Amino acid sequence: MGKRRRVDERKTATTGRSRRHLVLVGSAVAALGGGAFAVYTVFGGGAAAEDGSSDAKAVKSGPLSAGEVRTTATAFLTAWQKGTVTEAAAATDDSAAARTALTGFTKDAHIKDVTLTRGKRTGDKVAFSVKGTVSYKGTDKPLTYASALTVVRAEKDGEPVVDWQPSVVHPELHEGDRLVTGEAGTPPVKALDRDGGELTTEKYPSLGAVLDGLREKYGKKAGGKAGVELRILRADPAKDGNSGEEKSGTDGKDGKSGSAETSEQEEKAADKTLLELSEGTPGELKTTLSPSLQAAAEAQVKATKRASVVVMRPSTGEILAAANSGAFNVAFQGSLAPGSTMKIVSSALLIDKGLASAEKVHPCPKFSSYGGWKFQNDDKFEIKNGTFKASFARSCNTAFISQAKKLDDASLTREAQQVFGLGMNNWAIGVPSFDGAVPVQSAAPMAASLIGQGGVRMNPLNMASVVSTAKTGVFKQPYLVAPSVDGRTLATASRPMSETARSQLRELLRYTAAAGTAAEAMSGLGPDYGAKTGSAEVDGQKEPNGWFTAWKGDLASAGVVQQGGHGSESAGPIVAALLKAGS
Repeated sequence: MGKRRRVDERKTATTGRSRRHLVLVGSAVAALGGGAFAVYTVFGGGAAAEDGSSDAKAVKSGPLSAGEVRTTATAFLTAWQKGTVTEAAAATDDSAAARTALTGFTKDAHIKDVTLTRGKRTGDKVAFSVKGTVSYKGTDKPLTYASALTVVRAEKDGEPVVDWQPSVVHPELHEGDRLVTGEAGTPPVKALDRDGGELTTEKYPSLGAVLDGLREKYGKKAGGKAGVELRILRADPAKDGNSGEEKSGTDGKDGKSGSAETSEQEEKAADKTLLELSEGTPGELKTTLSPSLQAAAEAQVKATKRASVVVMRPSTGEILAAANSGAFNVAFQGSLAPGSTMKIVSSALLIDKGLASAEKVHPCPKFSSYGGWKFQNDDKFEIKNGTFKASFARSCNTAFISQAKKLDDASLTREAQQVFGLGMNNWAIGVPSFDGAVPVQSAAPMAASLIGQGGVRMNPLNMASVVSTAKTGVFKQPYLVAPSVDGRTLATASRPMSETARSQLRELLRYTAAAGTAAEAMSGLGPDYGAKTGSAEVDGQKEPNGWFTAWKGDLASAGVVQQGGHGSESAGPIVAALLKAGS
């Protein structure tokens, strides 16, 4: 609840030129042994002499040859296909983990009559297909999927071995996950939109992770009956400490900071059904999603790579749409620096502390230094004798950095938690979500947090909530399933926004939508509107992530386009299109 699970993105094999394919025909058996079958043996080489004598065998090094890659892949696949698990595991660089996974493939997943077909080689990677039969208590169903393996040199002797990853067994397996066939732990759910229409991935491709999450949480409560299926049982991070792919900052819980690695207090991801052997009877579950806005959101992210967006109702917290270009649910579970959209929270803080006022003169120099770092504005612009409203509308970084020396290390964290309901790991939206992180930081990172960098981490759901709070003055926790369904308690903020901060913040956002960096995207959507743009630098990226958050009437939306550049040009048109569609 309120904690996100990062997910490893295992690359699938690419196609390329290769020699003839090798088809291995046979059947895996439950026992660890098997009948005689010719295999390519690629092991040996021996260990170097312990006494350091001159006849010790040198460790092989250098790039792998095409023959080494093909032969190693063939040996591994042949042993796996035969069911000689120990032999197959010995062909990898982690025999213990491989033995456990390959044994589970037969005993837990109940997969038999396996045929593994080696595909094309691309460098050190070899694609292969898996065909078999899932058999459970008299019910059989065919299974077919594609996977890939990579060959590396073993540390000990340099011999070629398979680089063991769970994804070798199935491309959607991650560390600690298991393949299991049996009666589903949770019955299926027929999720409905707010108008009673069924939500499916065929109609709304972005909702895969959301529908999995709804089944995981509400399957037993919605009145359905479980079927029999092959599924991935996801690892529980609380038990095994596994990590994943998304970059994160600190969790901000209780106002304490931590490293990006240790603070990812992840929630167990939803198990995933791979194959239904017998159908269960689904129970019905109504959500807050709007069919028209969800369809519009799907269309927007389909047209833009690495885009994610959320639409919600500020007055209630109802989530009306959520969509992503990729498989990972960045909209709810992403953990990314929000850039200048965070200036909404920072502005409320400065106004509350009397350090800024919309119509008063406020510094916006080209540069401002704090904690040993030198900060600058985009293209090193400056605003001489301008107001705070002008600085906000043009997204002046130094207008905020210049005030860092007047704040204590926990000021921004308290504002985010107490007024905006962020970073306390207590949101209960109905599916797994990340609630934002605004950790206590000091020196330069504290100043960077004021402009949405440093350790601050958000996703579109968080920023849609932020602009909603700015619009109404009161935090309403977003939700996808009404709390009345299961009696859960929604998160609240400890205090409302001050009336001074609310009125000035609304004016700042309105002015930015009318005449600032958001004006082009928000053209024609006024007068009851407001917006903020953002661009967040990310190490290793050529282009920053583009952010945009806005409201129109009783609709609020936020989006991010990773590596999209300026938010006004990338995420802005997506958000504006959805606000227009919902009007």
